[in-house]
Amino acid sequence: MPSKSLSVVVAEPPKSAPPKVGFVSLGCPKNLVDSEVMMGMLSQAGADLVPRAEDADVIVVNTCSFIESAQQESVNTILDMARHKTGQATKLVVAGCLVERYRDEIRKNIPEVDAVVGTGELDKILAAVGIQSPAPSDSPFRILTSRAEGEARAANGRFSRESWDGAIADLPNYLYDEATPRVLATPRSTAYIKIAEGCDHPCSFCIIPQLRGKFRSRRFESVVAEAERLARSGVREITLIGQDTTCYGEDLGLKDGLALLLEKLAAIQDLRWVRFLYAYPNKITTRLLETIAKHDKICSYMDVPLQHASAGALKRMKRGGNAEIFLRTIEKMRRTIPGLTLRTSFIVGFPGETEKEFNELCEFVKAAEFEWMGTFAYSDQDGAAAFCLEGKLSSREIERRRKHLMEIQRGISKRKKKALRGREFDLLLEGTSDETDMLLEGRTAMHAPEIDGKLYISDIPDGIDPVPGEFYRCQITETHDYDLVARIL
Repeated sequence: MPSKSLSVVVAEPPKSAPPKVGFVSLGCPKNLVDSEVMMGMLSQAGADLVPRAEDADVIVVNTCSFIESAQQESVNTILDMARHKTGQATKLVVAGCLVERYRDEIRKNIPEVDAVVGTGELDKILAAVGIQSPAPSDSPFRILTSRAEGEARAANGRFSRESWDGAIADLPNYLYDEATPRVLATPRSTAYIKIAEGCDHPCSFCIIPQLRGKFRSRRFESVVAEAERLARSGVREITLIGQDTTCYGEDLGLKDGLALLLEKLAAIQDLRWVRFLYAYPNKITTRLLETIAKHDKICSYMDVPLQHASAGALKRMKRGGNAEIFLRTIEKMRRTIPGLTLRTSFIVGFPGETEKEFNELCEFVKAAEFEWMGTFAYSDQDGAAAFCLEGKLSSREIERRRKHLMEIQRGISKRKKKALRGREFDLLLEGTSDETDMLLEGRTAMHAPEIDGKLYISDIPDGIDPVPGEFYRCQITETHDYDLVARIL
């Protein structure tokens, strides 16, 4: 009699549901791109991204550490998100610049934090969340070499962070490329592209080189490929970002690399607007200006953070230049690019800033007449060269100077905005205003995302159903100190 065979069925263990991950991204657009890359890697690995912290199993806070107020906002946000661990959330991950600066302190003083991820460790977000990481050969980043200027600054101690408790030995050195997954957190019509990372400049008020590493450019072809892919997906406005975009390509042997890149992007058919942030004043070449003026798709908009106008203050900042040099540069920029929108920012109350130096800055602002201007109160940063300078001003005096400078700019802005009444512009509609459901909001080429004044739409012709993300022709009907009101034509 034949024997009977027995089959044994081994049941597979039930697969656990993918983690639900929520993100809070603080700080600059460069940080936002880092968040988008981390979300892209998580999504590709199977995680479920959710918009509300209340629905997340894991909450990631991508932090900023540029100035004291940004550090405090980051800490407050971490503590706020930690409260969700009494609900659905089981893990809290802290990423970004605050980790580079205060890695050990975060772990010690905020026990609710389960993992930290520095600015050069984005691929570790998978393990931090609880997802198996890819093999090292599958890393989504391409490590590039830095330029000679960065090596020279490193030899002089520019990137030292030996006094930072818990800082890892290696500086961040990664760069994402066109193949790195990203999940955009911006409206569907607009996106940032990070074309470079890090900074080699010696500015004495800044710790970004220690937080982000040496300057390094993405490959030219990589940026173009990403821009083309974004355009195919429906993006119509691209903003190029980096700590200093005007240095783009120097480490790759490119001369006027930013101008070459802008020309290439202007040829992408589906793109409508291309702009870049930020320009270092002594890196603005004639070819760059002529390239902006030549192509309609390249917004006639430049953000040039000058930081001060007094030669003495700029020397202590390790920046160089003076009011006369800057005014000549501005005159050339406006002569070459008709209708240029010029934005800048200044630091007031820098150590040793005399009343005379501050008055020089005030007179310079009156003469330059910037379309947009921001003013920062000097913030002491341990690790920055300025931290050891003498001649610190009181916070009360610094705030007085900040308010005075912004009052000067308010009058300039009000006058310049008034001159726009009756003029027509192309408008990118963003949607319902945060101020009231009765108004829509949008931007012209004069408005960079998130940082410039508001443009409200109060009148829409019958038969037009405005769609966010689409372009319309508008006419300015009303102006205020910084904001505009328009009607769609």
